[in-house]
Amino acid sequence: MTVIFAEIGVTALYLLFAWLASSIVCGMLAVRSGYQEKSGLATGMLLFVFGIVVWLVIYLAFPKEGSRRASARSS
Repeated sequence: MTVIFAEIGVTALYLLFAWLASSIVCGMLAVRSGYQEKSGLATGMLLFVFGIVVWLVIYLAFPKEGSRRASARSS
């Protein structure tokens, strides 16, 4: 049985891209909802795709006062 390492490498590359994209989206949602970007990036890195769901709930339901989301919500 021969293992083709190129196929494993492509899958790993796509998973790496998805992991990084998840971190970027979580960081952006954190900043827009009034939290630090670090917390969004950490959530995105640790929870992979589920971090986006967490920050979407926070973004839609619990924005901090003075954030872009809170000001858009009040007007």
